[in-house]
Amino acid sequence: MESLPNCPKCHSEYTYEDGDLLVCPECGYEWNKTQETEDEEFTVKDSNGATLRSGDDVTIIKDLKIKGSSSVIKVGTKIKNIKLVESADDHNIDCRISGVGAIKITPKFVKKS
Repeated sequence: MESLPNCPKCHSEYTYEDGDLLVCPECGYEWNKTQETEDEEFTVKDSNGATLRSGDDVTIIKDLKIKGSSSVIKVGTKIKNIKLVESADDHNIDCRISGVGAIKITPKFVKKS
């Protein structure tokens, strides 16, 4: 039996064929067998051009003022276990910083650790 690729959305291994399509029973995503999954992948690059992935650790390269607060995130602050999200604005990094809380950051202000 041939091995089918994992779902490009939820990475489930339980995909099955339905005619010319591959289907994921867990998230319901359908895609063409010949479709390139790399074209659909969401990529984020840091200030140095390194590709970021969810779960990476990053370091802040510029003091960042927090909107609506007098707090500042200082240069050199390390952020562990980032999550990448597609966003209409440029804030594609979702993370939690101790002392500040949950925040979204633009990738051009971080470098990969």
